[in-house]
Amino acid sequence: MRCWKCKNADTKVIDSRIVDNWQTIRRRRECEFCGFRFTTFERIGVTDLMVVKKDWSKEMYDRGKLKRAIMLAFAKMDDTSNEKIEEMLNILESTWQIQSNEISSHQIWDDVLNILKEEFPVPYVRFASVYKSFTGLKDFQKFIS
Repeated sequence: MRCWKCKNADTKVIDSRIVDNWQTIRRRRECEFCGFRFTTFERIGVTDLMVVKKDWSKEMYDRGKLKRAIMLAFAKMDDTSNEKIEEMLNILESTWQIQSNEISSHQIWDDVLNILKEEFPVPYVRFASVYKSFTGLKDFQKFIS
């Protein structure tokens, strides 16, 4: 791991901790050249999961893309941390990998909506409004009722 400050390749691990319910390892590192300290995170990569889109085309699963969509649903909400979103993604990815190496985009959005519905009502409606392509107030009213 390269130092962020001086780009030296020689760094040592000072401390390691398991976080996200055994899904991620947090490592505290120190550069052996300049002494700069920084943190890295190691997570099992979901590399072989293919997403089948509406038009039947396929693309590799992109955690960042899904995380950005979820974070937009939580925009300007003070009570939500990045850790909650990461935990949600870890749970979903574990489930998807066990099921198959392919998943439909429809299934991804439905699974996210199911988790949001239980704990986060406002982001649930925001996320659904994009996924279901709401065009007006009547669409929101129909969805909520």
